[in-house]
Amino acid sequence: MTDVNNRNIVVIGAARSGAAAAELLSRNGAHVFVTDAGAIKPGVKSRFDEAGIGYEERGHSEQARKGEFAVVSPGVPDEAPLVQYYSDGENRVYSEVEVAAWFCESPVVAVTGSNGKTTVVEWMAHMWRQAGKKVLVAGNIGKAFSEIIPETGSDATVILEVSSFQLDHIHRFKPEISVLLNITPDHLNRYQNSFERYAASKMRIFSNQDRDDKLIYGYDDPLLRQRFETETVLPELLAFSARGAVQHGAGIVDDKMMFFDNQSREVLMNRFDVGLPGMHNLSNGLAAALAARAFEVSDESIRESLRKFQGVEHRLELVAELDGVRWYNDSKATNVNAVWFALGSFDCPVVLIMGGRDKGNDYSEIKPLIREKVHTIVALGEAKDKIEQELGDVAPNLYKTEAMDEAVAMAHRSAKRGEVVLLSPACASFDMFDSYEQRGDTFKKLVKQL
Repeated sequence: MTDVNNRNIVVIGAARSGAAAAELLSRNGAHVFVTDAGAIKPGVKSRFDEAGIGYEERGHSEQARKGEFAVVSPGVPDEAPLVQYYSDGENRVYSEVEVAAWFCESPVVAVTGSNGKTTVVEWMAHMWRQAGKKVLVAGNIGKAFSEIIPETGSDATVILEVSSFQLDHIHRFKPEISVLLNITPDHLNRYQNSFERYAASKMRIFSNQDRDDKLIYGYDDPLLRQRFETETVLPELLAFSARGAVQHGAGIVDDKMMFFDNQSREVLMNRFDVGLPGMHNLSNGLAAALAARAFEVSDESIRESLRKFQGVEHRLELVAELDGVRWYNDSKATNVNAVWFALGSFDCPVVLIMGGRDKGNDYSEIKPLIREKVHTIVALGEAKDKIEQELGDVAPNLYKTEAMDEAVAMAHRSAKRGEVVLLSPACASFDMFDSYEQRGDTFKKLVKQL
């Protein structure tokens, strides 16, 4: 634990994570000042007033430069002048995840990756609950890490979803188990359009782990496989693969999910008994199972969870079946690789609704699956012209629209009985919506009005 009593600390950004960090630091005796370039929500200001936390909005005054160090919200880019001020000087910048870890009294499992984080975190939590174990879920999902600190203790496990932005400013953050699912291009607009920078950020999740800790990684990801086959790392390595056996970890052989420990192997269950569809969910289930076993969750509880877990909202969520057409909400698919996984889950013709705010995407990566499965693309929002440019020669039909209600109407006219309409945007939501959740909720509402 870091002693923050009587220290002057500036928190940059008053959204969920920043506000929670400010309150945590204040409870532990720090003198906290919160600064936000935009407006602060009235409810958050009331909480600050009640806690005696100073704040400012719509700009940064000189007071914002008087902290001994700064805590930065994940939504604030490193290029922001105030972040640069603390980064360039002797003052340090910490992420909210780093700060919360100073006060956490529970063992931590931290999960990152370009795709599947939320599903794996919720699946793990389901396994813990299936076994009657106390679990706290936070991070890039639900509550901020700082919010759950009062509930932590030796009787609970904290399972965190951690984004690259949250890892950018860790210093001593050290989970007992880190899970690195995959690394594919995403958020490149935040990393100077450099995949290498983005990948390096993801790799930080295990940077402080030692020999007593474990690192679970996706063996089917070429970048991760090469890294961990050619370079030595301190934590114990556990691999998972949906395509075969691994030396140490979990994999699938002869349609059986198995645990491997060097020369020995142990069957867990038949792969076809897993409740969630798609090869990517076999990978997600294997990753969750490895982490659960490391925390002594019984194999029976793991099996029950693998059978019963129903997935998470906005991730390949079946919304309705109308006139023989199934409508799926995959609004959480905010990068191209996520769309690749989604399309791979269907063996019938697809009408694909995609688009939003582009994040430096290369849509050509999904051309083979578009050619194989998609007969109509409905391109939506700011990215519609780029999608037309890169995929218009592959899909037999492509329509462009500015609004979600128009997109749903076009998809409704295009889809036939036995087909699927899939909202899988490959883009951020911020051109039209506050979040991918709002985008998905709007889609679901419109579908149910058909």
